Amino acid sequence: MAKVSFREQVLRVREDAIVSTVNRLLAEKGFDLMTVDEVAAEVGIAKASLYKHFASKEELAAAAMVRVLDKASEFLATRKQLAEATPLQHLQAVARWTMEVQLAGEMPSLPAQNSSLRASLASNKLYLARLMEVSDQLGEWIVQAQADGALDKTVPAELVLYTLYARACDPVLGVLKASGNYSDERIIDMLLQTCFGGLLTR
Repeated sequence: MAKVSFREQVLRVREDAIVSTVNRLLAEKGFDLMTVDEVAAEVGIAKASLYKHFASKEELAAAAMVRVLDKASEFLATRKQLAEATPLQHLQAVARWTMEVQLAGEMPSLPAQNSSLRASLASNKLYLARLMEVSDQLGEWIVQAQADGALDKTVPAELVLYTLYARACDPVLGVLKASGNYSDERIIDMLLQTCFGGLLTR
């Protein structure tokens, strides 16, 4: 394996600091309110230095999303090793994990309607590859859970997948947390119940 130069190590550490800062700011403020100047200031580098790593605000957001998807892939890999777990249990565990990440302030908040950001994500090969990996694994568990009768077969698998992704950016988490009436664990338990069990009396 080729030895990494000191300069390359410094660049990697700086890039990691940039992405970590972007991830936190996106979770706290969202894409629209975050600025490149703010990222550079918090990392402690010149704006011009930041642009040597990422050419735009959209690229910064894409890098943060890739990091979250990398973590998701790692989590899914650990779940796959649990041979005794059912597909439904895997899906519930994934939903719980995404909500834990959001409540910890580590889930980037991106706008649904932003053409420049959407275009940047659509052209980012690493982001698309990670998204497909995660979606394929979740899709496999969804199909299996429906075949087992654990999930409603009349609900399109695609809708189930989007519902799971929605938990990762559900504003209800923040609202309930801000109320101070519930612990993080209780908030997650309630949202899991409504996500998988619905609102009807059982």
